[in-house]
Order: sequence, then structure tokens, then C-alpha cells
Amino acid sequence: MTDRSPNGSPNAAPIWARHSRLRVVPPVQPRKLAKVPFVELADGRLQGVVSSGSDIGRVYVSSIAAGTHNYNCSTNNNRPCGGLYGAPCKHLRALVAEAVVQYGIDRVSRYLRVDVPEGADLADCLGGVHEPAPAAVVFSRFLRHLAYLEVPDTTLPIPELHWFPATGTVG
Repeated sequence: MTDRSPNGSPNAAPIWARHSRLRVVPPVQPRKLAKVPFVELADGRLQGVVSSGSDIGRVYVSSIAAGTHNYNCSTNNNRPCGGLYGAPCKHLRALVAEAVVQYGIDRVSRYLRVDVPEGADLADCLGGVHEPAPAAVVFSRFLRHLAYLEVPDTTLPIPELHWFPATGTVG
């Protein structure tokens, strides 16, 4: 069956390119989400949510800036991590490790703009300092991410995700 546009002419773009929803790129390796349930490369930072090692009800929002490698780790309500003693804490190290699992070391090191020698640990190659950063935006994205996990499977557009028309350019 030929793929056709709404006016009946053959369409060169595949169906997935004309919809607002695209498949999520699978992780480079399978991830266990208990320790680092959310990791992303966004807003010029590697950022995510890391579970507390001591309190099941507490999470930390951790981030590392691309280029400077300045880092921050705090609870979702901006209380600083007690493990930041002039060096990245265990939450930041867990974030880096899971980012490598999710995206691969090449993509993460390229995004952070850091050279990682063969066999080296990416976290050991970062040279930033602690720089406070707001946790609310990242934590809000994490909560939004969780909400999408509860959306039932559908082939219909999801209004909230349907930003652009599927039929082509807007004139």
C-alpha cells in the first residue's frame, strides 16, 4: 500500500516522520531504574534524579554542566547533598555511570566536552567545582516522565504531545 498525503498524492516521508510522537531511542545497555530512575542530556547539562542510599523516600537531583563540568546535587526541595565535600558525591558518580549505560560513553563525553582516555572512568575525567543549580525544573521533568509511563498504549495522537500538524508544514 502506498503511503499518501491527505490530498491523495504519494508521500515521500515515512509515517513516523509525519507524527508528533517518535519512538524512544533504546538505551545502549539495559538500565536498572531503582538507583537512577531519570537521566537526560538537556539544557547544557547531564542531569537526573538519583535515589538516596539511606532513605527510600528521598531523591537527589544531580547535574553536571557541559564544558565547565561544574556540578550540583541537592534534594528535590534544594537541600544540598551532604556528600559534596569539594568533589562530586556518590549521587553524581551514579548519574554519570547510568548516563553511560543509557547513551554510551562517546555520546556523554561529547556532550560534556571531556576527553576520556581509553579505559578511564568518565567521572574521574571531570574537573568542575560545586555550583548551585535549581532542582525544580529537572524534578518536574522527572514527574512528567513518570506520568507518561501511565498513559495507555495508543496509536492516536496524545493532545499534549501533538505540537505540530502531522500533515506537513504550516503555511
